[in-house]
Amino acid sequence: MTEPTSTAARDALAWAHSARFLTTAAQLHQLPPSELPEIAFVGRSNAGKSTAINTLAQQRRLAFASKTPGRTQHINLFEVGPRDAPDALLADLPGYGYAAVERAAKLRWQQVMADYLAQRRPLHGVVMLVDSRHGLTPLDRQLLEFVGPRVATGEVKLLVVLTKADKLNRSEQHKAVAAVQPLLDGLATENADIGILLFSALNRQGLDDLALTLHGWASPA
Repeated sequence: MTEPTSTAARDALAWAHSARFLTTAAQLHQLPPSELPEIAFVGRSNAGKSTAINTLAQQRRLAFASKTPGRTQHINLFEVGPRDAPDALLADLPGYGYAAVERAAKLRWQQVMADYLAQRRPLHGVVMLVDSRHGLTPLDRQLLEFVGPRVATGEVKLLVVLTKADKLNRSEQHKAVAAVQPLLDGLATENADIGILLFSALNRQGLDDLALTLHGWASPA
């Protein structure tokens, strides 16, 4: 059972529902220049990233969920906010770590994502989707290393979203958060903005908090 949605959360969800496709790119240099804050969604294949984006936007096919994980190898950008004056861009980065993808493709996308997280100037926040049942994998930790320096300075905000929380009981949920927290504490500085939340697309657990966080990132005033 989820808590009743507050007025602020309803506003944030309405904002998220405005998301619409802008463009797709296979390489960093193909992304359009932008002054809008960019919020990137990253996560291991099968972590539920596309489902989370679609649930947040209340659109069934905004983010493409391939039947073969690891096949979607493009950065997809979505505008959010008024059509004539969008507030932010959502960037859906390819899922990583799927075993069936050939090594060359894995290495190429690992480099593209590393460069994006370390260098992309409009990047304002990163939402890392992690399967709550499995916790952080070595690839997740490596990705945090890529973006960690920018998180530490406060240049980029970080939210770790533990997905599929409906598959855990309350005790297991607490343990899942506790397992991730020490690594996030290691990134923390007085300037860092780091959060963690449990999320379920099935029962909408954490959906309000996710929308509120992203809306706040895009329009901090």
